[in-house]
Amino acid sequence: MKAVIQRVSSASVTVAGKEVSRIASGLMVLLGVQKGDTGEDLDYMLKKIPRLRIFPDSDGVMNLDLLTTGGEILLVSQFTLLASTRKGNRPSYIEAEEPERAKAVYKEAAERLEEILGKPVQRGIFGADMQVSLVNEGPTTILIDSKAR
Repeated sequence: MKAVIQRVSSASVTVAGKEVSRIASGLMVLLGVQKGDTGEDLDYMLKKIPRLRIFPDSDGVMNLDLLTTGGEILLVSQFTLLASTRKGNRPSYIEAEEPERAKAVYKEAAERLEEILGKPVQRGIFGADMQVSLVNEGPTTILIDSKAR
C-alpha cells in the first residue's frame, strides 16, 4: 500500500463539474492499494497518517500531528501510485489491486480514519475521473510505502 500525504490549507475534489468534497486545514491523502496488501498494511497506514508530526507548533517547528491540530482528511483512491516505469515509457499498473477489492480497502480506510479522528473523512469517488485541487502548505509532502517498514 502506498500513500502520498500532503499538508494542505484547503483541498477539494470535483467530478463532472460538481464539487463532491472539500476540506480546510489538514491532510490530502492519495491512497494506492497494491496486490497482496494485507490488514497489516492497512493498520500500518492508519497508525502513521493521523500521527505524522508535520504541522507547525508555536515555534514554527513541524512537531504537531493531525490529532492535535484537529485538522481534516480528504482521502482519494489513486491506483496510479502503483505504476511501474521500469520498462519503456508507458507505466504498467499490474501491481495495482483489482478494483473491487481496492474499493473495499479504500472504504475501510476511510471508515477507520473516521473512528480515529472522531469526525467524517471527506472522500473522492472511487473510479471516477476526478479533478483534485489543493493548496499544499510548506510545501509538505510525505510518501509512505507499507512494504518499506
